Amino acid sequence: MAAVTTTLQFATGILILPQRETALVAKQAATLDADLQRPFSSGIGTGWNEIEYTAQNQDFHTRGRRQEEQVDVLRRLWTDELVTYHGRWHTIPDAGLNPLPAQRPIPVWFGGHADAVLERVARMGDGWLPGFRTAPAATDHLARLDVYLAQNGRTRADIGIEARLHWSDGSPDQLVDTLNDWQAVGATHISLNTMGAGFHTPAEHMEAIKQFTDKALT
Repeated sequence: MAAVTTTLQFATGILILPQRETALVAKQAATLDADLQRPFSSGIGTGWNEIEYTAQNQDFHTRGRRQEEQVDVLRRLWTDELVTYHGRWHTIPDAGLNPLPAQRPIPVWFGGHADAVLERVARMGDGWLPGFRTAPAATDHLARLDVYLAQNGRTRADIGIEARLHWSDGSPDQLVDTLNDWQAVGATHISLNTMGAGFHTPAEHMEAIKQFTDKALT
């Protein structure tokens, strides 16, 4: 995709970071960032399924704290040629990535709606990935996010917000109205989900995206 477009930005979906080895994620993301040569961000979450953590011999109840340390480690590995780190879950003895990413560090966006996630977005996030289908549905969470941002000397203008629109929610005109509502509350990015809409071929998905884009850009 990067080879045939100069306008799209790229991001991971909500990667459940505490279920993954931090240094490996850092290397994979750095390689992508170096190869894409355009804006790339890492979307992460903590997950909700305790069984997934049990199956990986990980503690479900420390996942939020581990994720915070992971983000610290990721940013150091993405920024410094050599890193020495001694944390609760990570020990790095003077090591680093080669090559480093083009962005130093790669932006980290948090997904989720819990208060702990909103506070984390405000304190250490580059952006928020809400799962709400409309901006009005996110009103209460946006208000709480504003409080946490103010506590950290920030505003919505200091972070990105990515709205996720769903083709099955209405016509292209209705989706544009939904997009306008999101932009009014500070959304900076959008994605369009065309799954679950009865399409059977890649061409059908692409046509839906084209129809929406034609409407959104007029």
